[in-house]
Amino acid sequence: MSDIVADTGEATLQEQVEARDASQSNKFGTFAGVFTPTLLTILGVIMFLREGWVVGNAGLLGAWAIIGVAVGITTLTGLSMSSMTTNIRIGAGGAFSIISQSLGLEIGGAIGIPLYLSQTLAVAMYIFGFRDGWMTIFPNHIPLVVDLVTFAALFAIAMVSAGLAFRIQFVIMAVLVLALGSVFATVFTGAMQYQPTLIGSFPGSPENGFSGTSFWVVFAVFFPAATGIMAGANMSGELKNPRRSIPIGTMSAIALSSVIYVALAYWLARVATPEQLVSNYAIMIEKALIPALVLAGLLGATFSSGLSSLVGSPRVLQALALHDILPGSRQLAKQTTKGEPRTAMIVSGVIVVLALFLRNLNAIAPLITMFFLIAYGMINLVVFIEQSLGLVSFRPLLRIPRVLPLIGALGCVFAMFVIAPAFSLAAVALVVAFYIILLRRHLRAPFGDVRSGLFVALAEWAAKRVNDLPIAQERAWKPNVMVPVEDPADLRGTFQLIFDLAYPRGSLHVVGISRPGEEGRLQTRLPNLERAFREKDLYAKHTIIVGDDYGQGLLTSMQALSGVFFRPNAMFLAMPAEGDIEREAALSKAIAMARSRRLGVQLFADHPKARLGRRQAINVWVRDQGPDWQLSMHLGNLDLALLTAYMLRRNWTGEITLVTVVPDQQQADKAEVYLKNLAELARLPHAQVAIKQGSFNEVIVEEHPADLNIFGMPDQVDFEMMRNLVINTRSAALFVRDSGEENAMA
Repeated sequence: MSDIVADTGEATLQEQVEARDASQSNKFGTFAGVFTPTLLTILGVIMFLREGWVVGNAGLLGAWAIIGVAVGITTLTGLSMSSMTTNIRIGAGGAFSIISQSLGLEIGGAIGIPLYLSQTLAVAMYIFGFRDGWMTIFPNHIPLVVDLVTFAALFAIAMVSAGLAFRIQFVIMAVLVLALGSVFATVFTGAMQYQPTLIGSFPGSPENGFSGTSFWVVFAVFFPAATGIMAGANMSGELKNPRRSIPIGTMSAIALSSVIYVALAYWLARVATPEQLVSNYAIMIEKALIPALVLAGLLGATFSSGLSSLVGSPRVLQALALHDILPGSRQLAKQTTKGEPRTAMIVSGVIVVLALFLRNLNAIAPLITMFFLIAYGMINLVVFIEQSLGLVSFRPLLRIPRVLPLIGALGCVFAMFVIAPAFSLAAVALVVAFYIILLRRHLRAPFGDVRSGLFVALAEWAAKRVNDLPIAQERAWKPNVMVPVEDPADLRGTFQLIFDLAYPRGSLHVVGISRPGEEGRLQTRLPNLERAFREKDLYAKHTIIVGDDYGQGLLTSMQALSGVFFRPNAMFLAMPAEGDIEREAALSKAIAMARSRRLGVQLFADHPKARLGRRQAINVWVRDQGPDWQLSMHLGNLDLALLTAYMLRRNWTGEITLVTVVPDQQQADKAEVYLKNLAELARLPHAQVAIKQGSFNEVIVEEHPADLNIFGMPDQVDFEMMRNLVINTRSAALFVRDSGEENAMA
């Protein structure tokens, strides 16, 4: 168990989460905490340096289509995120918190870890973008020094407080407004002199010698411009009212940025020719009324994007650590008295510095985009799942049609494989790897999720489909065994046999039968018995039935369980002690009722000395089928016996022998053919056949003892006769009666 959970316990962990939120007095509102960082992250370097190239390649209508697809995906994701935040008490970590509270910490962590790394590495990419703009002003400055000084400024601001970072972002917002004003002011200067090219010819870029490109390649270049919608959500733990601020702030930022992108595309198409747009990345700066303001806007946008990511990513890291998802979580979860995640900030800073020394992140830039898209897609999927389950707990204040998150999720998958198929597969593989690792950690969450509801919904759907089928599905048969007990200690001698009858794909339903007022003993011991089977990878569950006596409880349990979807199809019973007339009467009634309840019976009679021997040799006794010995698909009371023998043979790695007794040699020849065909059609591996001549009572005495003999149960249950068979064969025996739904040859 983790250190954090071990020391605090689940309830205390919940209190820690709540106390953390309550202790922060300097919380942020919608404009400062969500709208501003989200807008400034969206309006970044691609807007200034690549939107003109997009318009030059795709034409105005093509550019609008690209903007529409990209913004459509992020808008649907923003709506899904907004819907979820109005339904849950979102904690720290933004997307991580949303996904974890729906699909569990394992899936939330599997996506949260790479999302954190992506946001942290994105800081380095924003610094590189800032440096490129800076070098146009001061070309003689050393690039690495510019990078490190820029990082130092970002890190110092972020270390002081998120409040300082947001106050600086207000200044950057003002610069950005002036930059865009300088662009659109040219409307009044006559700069918009060209008729826009509506459909472009996709000539390509200077890097590929204008050898041509495609719509989707241009889309892949532009799409990162639409991301950044999580910048405000990452601050969820620092907001006064995240349920209100995240939807309003995020959707407002998406709406305003979309209008700006669309308007800029029109402006670019009017101020330059397609040739100029694709060959000059700085066309926006050159065509603006005051180029210096646009250059300042470029520097401010990249600086602000880096600052938002550097403020937000440590909080995601801290949220991951708070739930003990990462090594060293105790240290990473620490915060200052002002609520700043100081340790997480330092770790994030180290990662950024290491990335800066790599000098070029182009090789992994697509992977970063993939992780963002996986997070977006998962948020859409979470909302779609919650809506589809129809759970009462899902009642968001902002409701959206179910088709929207589905389209959003599919759009994210589509964008991933359009942008970079290889990186998409790599990103998915990493997320799956993280999930498998976290699954083995057995994380404990201070909140519930909807995974159980998801499986219940799937089970209900399956139950309805099965009930609609006209006949029993013989090929779908597997042993689902009901085991009635009065005292779990009674199963000590048969525990392994019961396990072998059902393992690996079957299941057990242990039914505790108790008299009124005495069920306390079973309530404490049956869970341990269930756990013992589960620890051996066999699904087991238990139920307690209260009845006036064992017989009444047994009949009640059979009636109750016959109506459930995952109903038992076989009942394991133990031979009553000799002279126990009451128990014999109870079992006789239960066995008689079993057929009408579609329940097979396996009555085990142990040998007092031999027990189950070496658990190797299994004899299945086949009654005389003479005089014709014709094999058919309906074997009478033999199907469950053969299937039981097969299950035991597989778990014992033993050998099955089909044994029958005939009166003469003529019948023996027919019987041999019959048994060999039966073994083949029933697909009993390496089964042997043994044909004995004489009377049945003589043969069983002379036959070499097996470890277990399987007999068909007679219509009239005769316990004395069955006990004599155990004595005469000198072996344990299993007396079997079909339910009518098995078919060994199916």
